[in-house]
Amino acid sequence: MSFLQVILAILFPPLVVYDRGFGSMLIVFLLTLCGWVPGVIAALIILNKNK
Repeated sequence: MSFLQVILAILFPPLVVYDRGFGSMLIVFLLTLCGWVPGVIAALIILNKNK
């Protein structure tokens, strides 16, 4: 996880996980709709996992 990915996860949570698959992007998008903080946390967790 690079510094740029962390910044993008804070600013645009669903867009930063696009390469992890549609399911991950959908989950982060729905959590971002519920609130910005849950979306950011989910994006950071997904980015932290190994490919």
